[in-house]
Amino acid sequence: MDFQKDVVRWALAKGRACLFLSTGLGKTFQQLEWARLVASHTKGSVLILTPLAVASQTVDEGKKFGIQVNYCRTQDDVKPGINISNYEKLDKFDPKAFVGVVLDESSILKSFTSKTRNQIIEAFKDTHFKLACTATPSPNDHMELGNHAEFVGVMSRTEMLSMYFVHDGGETSKWRLKGHAEPVFWRWVSSWAIMMSKPSDLGYKAKGYDLPALIINQHVVDDEETAKKLQELKAGRRRKDQKEKNSVSLDEQRQLRTTSIEARCKRAAEVVIEKPNAQWVVWCDLNDESKLLAEMIPGAVEVVGSDSTEFKEKTFKEFTSGQIKVLVTKPSIAGFGMNWQHCADCVFVGLSYSFEAYYQAVRRFWRFGQTKAVNAHIVTSSSEGHVVTAIKEKEEKFAEMLRGMIAAIQEIQKENIQATKSEKSEYQTQEDGGERFVIQRGDSCELIKDLPDESIDFSVFSPPFASLYTYSNSERDMGNCSSIEEFNTHFKFLSDELIRVLKSGRLIAVHCMQLPSSKEKDGVIGIKDFRGDLIRIFRQSGFIYHSEVCIWKNPVVQMQRTKALGLLHKQIRKDSAMSRQGLADYLLIFRKPGINQEPISHTHETFPVDAWQQFASPVWADINPSATLQYRSARADEDERHICPLQLPVIERAIALWSNPGDVVFSPFAGIGSEGWQALKMGRRFVGFELKESYFKTAVQNLKNCEQEIITSGVAVSCPVFNVFQGRETYGRKADVKEQTTVEPLDAEVSVEENIVD
Repeated sequence: MDFQKDVVRWALAKGRACLFLSTGLGKTFQQLEWARLVASHTKGSVLILTPLAVASQTVDEGKKFGIQVNYCRTQDDVKPGINISNYEKLDKFDPKAFVGVVLDESSILKSFTSKTRNQIIEAFKDTHFKLACTATPSPNDHMELGNHAEFVGVMSRTEMLSMYFVHDGGETSKWRLKGHAEPVFWRWVSSWAIMMSKPSDLGYKAKGYDLPALIINQHVVDDEETAKKLQELKAGRRRKDQKEKNSVSLDEQRQLRTTSIEARCKRAAEVVIEKPNAQWVVWCDLNDESKLLAEMIPGAVEVVGSDSTEFKEKTFKEFTSGQIKVLVTKPSIAGFGMNWQHCADCVFVGLSYSFEAYYQAVRRFWRFGQTKAVNAHIVTSSSEGHVVTAIKEKEEKFAEMLRGMIAAIQEIQKENIQATKSEKSEYQTQEDGGERFVIQRGDSCELIKDLPDESIDFSVFSPPFASLYTYSNSERDMGNCSSIEEFNTHFKFLSDELIRVLKSGRLIAVHCMQLPSSKEKDGVIGIKDFRGDLIRIFRQSGFIYHSEVCIWKNPVVQMQRTKALGLLHKQIRKDSAMSRQGLADYLLIFRKPGINQEPISHTHETFPVDAWQQFASPVWADINPSATLQYRSARADEDERHICPLQLPVIERAIALWSNPGDVVFSPFAGIGSEGWQALKMGRRFVGFELKESYFKTAVQNLKNCEQEIITSGVAVSCPVFNVFQGRETYGRKADVKEQTTVEPLDAEVSVEENIVD
């Protein structure tokens, strides 16, 4: 199915993800394909953990698609490829031996204080690839979502609660979403989890995904002994208000269920015997119930917790194949993961307060792929009506909240999973320009090879910040890398060419910032030394590390934009060991060895002492972060905007200090043309490369507008016709933009003269 393909692509692209898909949507097939591709790509081993007895069923499902799954009991059984075992056997495996792990029926993480939950999260905290699969969790069960987020390494449960939730005193386990945080919270969940109750939730058309009728048959047994016991319990209560006095505690419920065992089992057996040709699952919670039912129902096979794994697997397989007609067991044993669409009849011999246990047990039969109406019989004593009512209320609340949640995030999820289809933009080159500039569309690592030696006077640019932002889906995009190490390898090819094309004794100014590391991608919350990496790369290419400027940025704005844990004021009150300063920008300046043949000289009038003192400061604290080209050119909201544009004052200062009028300024990452725009305003010429088509077209338009503005302003700028490349007279003769360019006015408070150094 298309939705299954897209979900798997999305999960592979994420690397660590959760699939909250309703029963019958093919989670088993999807997790097997995910595991197969991870194992194939890494040449390693992937471990699938399942509830008891589900492992052998998954092995059989794999055979349908030609996917080999190796059933393991210990680490000694592990082979390269896909391996599967039960949660109960986790301590017999070495988690570090696996490149990937899949949690089937991952709602086992729900009990957040349990030993199993902590063991699983700790065991696989360093595993590169993780997938958690379960039927859609209850939308209001935020603890379960928090546990899943912690497993895949997005955020710890406590971090999630502190960021998005609040409790109003009393029970600290009762948390509610902050009113303003609800859309932000579900957008965050959608970044690492897919939720789907049916394909149409996310706009897919898929035949066969209509659930049959679910018929609930309630049987109430009038049992005198149980009624008498209830009266005794009520009489012995010392509760203050009437509501509490009429309620039944969990301990009292257990006592009532014990006294009504025989009556309930007798009625359940009668229901089963009345339909002898059907297959049945009889669900119970107490060992005494299980034993009595097996005695009362002819041919019934009982499975209890103390049975061996081998017996459970054999019995479930025989029930699936139709050899066993009546299976008696508990939801805690077989209520998760089993695919029993061949069966359409079940009986609950009483109910617990656990809605999840009831929901999962019914879903073994009532799921996509079921062709018959499902009959669920609920047998309770007259004193247990409150339990049935409570389950129904939880079911209605679950359905209501699930609908609301999916409605709130379905558009986001559509974008997420459909955006991960294997689509790569076709690589094309293009050229356009004017009298003083030329911009080429293409891969800077290749285009720069056409530049002659020592043809560039000055270069200023902001490279992709490793994989922090995604600019395009091109494989040639330097920002599309899996790690900072991979980016550094790619960037070295460019830096080796930069030192060749730059004139001796001239400079390059590189804008950057330190990069935050995340628990999801890097395993820890901290900072990566991107600035240091760039310095090392340029020095390896032969540059001299000349100077640097720290550019101050407002930490409050950063906090509001990124919600970084270390910048939150609440973290100071909680544990300031995780608090940190905001991240500044840096302008790194590198010089090519040799003598500068064309000195860059200034007069006192063009560069007074106070201006030099400002430029010479190691920290520029007066840079307006909003002073960017997309702001200055007043572009409409629908126009192309650069994700991380370099501020024009930074470019202006760099060009003024380290270039002469008429010099050629170069940017291998031109974006929407910020460096070129400022260079033209200051009487320089410009060469730029840009890979992304929409950025390229916007840059061309911006620079043509800029040239027109200079002409319109009447300011004379001495600048020869552009002629940097060998064998060409002028540039901009291959223009694809044929329509008449329009002149956009400058901001009223800024004049052309203010941006030109004569």
